[in-house]
Amino acid sequence: MDAVRHGMSTRQIAARRGISADGVKFHVANALAKLGLGSRAELRHWVGAPAGSGQGSALERLRGKGSTAMPSEVRLGPIGQVARSVSDVAQAVAWYRDVLGLTHLYTFGDLAFFDCDGVRLFLSAEGARSEPSCLYFRVPDIHAAHAELTSRGVSFRGAPHLIHKHEDGTEEWMAFFDDPDGHPLALMSQV
Repeated sequence: MDAVRHGMSTRQIAARRGISADGVKFHVANALAKLGLGSRAELRHWVGAPAGSGQGSALERLRGKGSTAMPSEVRLGPIGQVARSVSDVAQAVAWYRDVLGLTHLYTFGDLAFFDCDGVRLFLSAEGARSEPSCLYFRVPDIHAAHAELTSRGVSFRGAPHLIHKHEDGTEEWMAFFDDPDGHPLALMSQV
């Protein structure tokens, strides 16, 4: 479900999970039915959290206040991550680690992450796109920030969604939007 919310196609999800495209379609259809949603597009904009997520209580608090009680002074935090496309992840990992001396955090398939003094560098091999790097802004409460920025006219590509759960239980949540020139931006939060 989170892969769909992140904009991945059925084929991409199947390849990443090691299952068939039909298996992905089956699971997506079940999720849509359980949530009462009619399409993948509706799922991308569904504001919710998986059972057991640390974001579940934040959403309950937010819903309890009502949309009119949102903080009007959402402040974007420091840059938390910068994304960059590379043509070869293994080659890029070696270069950023061995030549530049950046601390390699982890690699998942065609995704690699480095620490740049507290700012995470995210490398992906989705073909060297000409799209500019995505800037990820840290916020303490991603759902409140999403709601406030939406009320200010920001059009998000989808609702905040879980990207990754670390071994220690820390969850990475993100929500993507574009600036007026169509350049990608994102909110990010760790719970």
